[in-house]
Amino acid sequence: MNSVRWRNKLADSLPFYYGWAIFASTVSVSLSSRTIMAVATLSVFVVPMTEDLGWSRGLFSGAISLGGLCAVFISPLVGKWVDRYGSGLLLSVSSALTGLLAVGLALVGNPAAFYALFVPGRLIFSGPLELGVQTAISNWFIRRRPLGLAADTVAKGAGLTMVPLLAQFIITGSDWRTAWFTLGILAFALGVVPPVLFMARRPEDMGLEPDPIPQDQLGAEPTTSGSASGPKTAAIESNFTVGQAFRTRAFWLLAAFSMAGYTVHAGISLHQVAHYIDQGLTGPSAALTASAFAFSQILSGMFLAVVGRRVPVRFLLSAAAFVMAVAAFGSSMSASLPPALISAATIGFGAGGLHLLVRLAWADYYGREHLGTIRGFTMSAQIGGQAAGPVVAGFLFDATGSYQLPIMVFTGLAALAGLLALFATPPRLRVPQAQPASG
Repeated sequence: MNSVRWRNKLADSLPFYYGWAIFASTVSVSLSSRTIMAVATLSVFVVPMTEDLGWSRGLFSGAISLGGLCAVFISPLVGKWVDRYGSGLLLSVSSALTGLLAVGLALVGNPAAFYALFVPGRLIFSGPLELGVQTAISNWFIRRRPLGLAADTVAKGAGLTMVPLLAQFIITGSDWRTAWFTLGILAFALGVVPPVLFMARRPEDMGLEPDPIPQDQLGAEPTTSGSASGPKTAAIESNFTVGQAFRTRAFWLLAAFSMAGYTVHAGISLHQVAHYIDQGLTGPSAALTASAFAFSQILSGMFLAVVGRRVPVRFLLSAAAFVMAVAAFGSSMSASLPPALISAATIGFGAGGLHLLVRLAWADYYGREHLGTIRGFTMSAQIGGQAAGPVVAGFLFDATGSYQLPIMVFTGLAALAGLLALFATPPRLRVPQAQPASG
């Protein structure tokens, strides 16, 4: 209760909407624990760990896939938790566990230990951290939801730009064990305290309006009251139940899009550094491609923040997928640093659109009331893709000695995702009509 009163007093004293304090808490997570178990970060560990420990890349990739598969089963439960209790405690505990697991990874010496530590870390990344952040932002923003989610994409891109470079810098100067230990400390330092202190489930829980319209714009935009005496909201929402969402075509098309798109995203993200090393780049130069991949997601988020309400989201989703397809094909022919950076940055630009637009589509199409639960179920498709991509690329590399075949597979999947998005039109919530009284 004291924490609730403290947050209410803080909200009253702030010169800006409290939703931005919620967003700031998610930024601290995105710059630390949310990034550590991402495939972009793990990509800089592929070569040093497999060479030092004598593992195959397929074996190494399997930990990512297994962690993702485990997350498939817990995501619906996590979604229900977020709808009921909010994201604060969930993100703090998840960050603490991520820090402990990263420190443990600094000590591994055999595949069993690696799997025992990385699989839970990947499960936390794919389920609680991903769901907690995006649902918190979508719950606090309606009218400015594209801006909020785009800003989150920028924050995540910043984390994915800096953390792989930090890890590579430590690996080059020391070793991969020191890098894991440092990342674990980073999770403790930034990811634990802010969420539990500042986060609340929804603005209504604090007596606030969801995404209020500034006073100087009142009357310039249509509003609708959420209740007879309640505050006015900035948009009309259609709040689907899980059962209602299941019965819409868009639900299944967006789920299929997510599976295909994130297969490509995760597969390329993990193996891109190793691919460019095999193409002849040095380790530090290849690590720059991971940072270019991440940094371009920042640019993508900034761009989509502007056009997110001007162009139907399904068209933007389709465009992002086709950009990834073209750039993935181009990466197969990149044997020097300039074209490698261009290919990686272009794939990242499409991936940034994927991150932002999938979340925007689910929130806009199905509303806030049951968003966590709906996303908990649909995350199974996304996580399935994230689990499949790395292991498919890893085992195809082991079989052929090259990344050319997996790159062609990913090119085709990205193109398929682009086609699926075009048919994902917004669903309509059908309200039963009252029957007229007889006689």
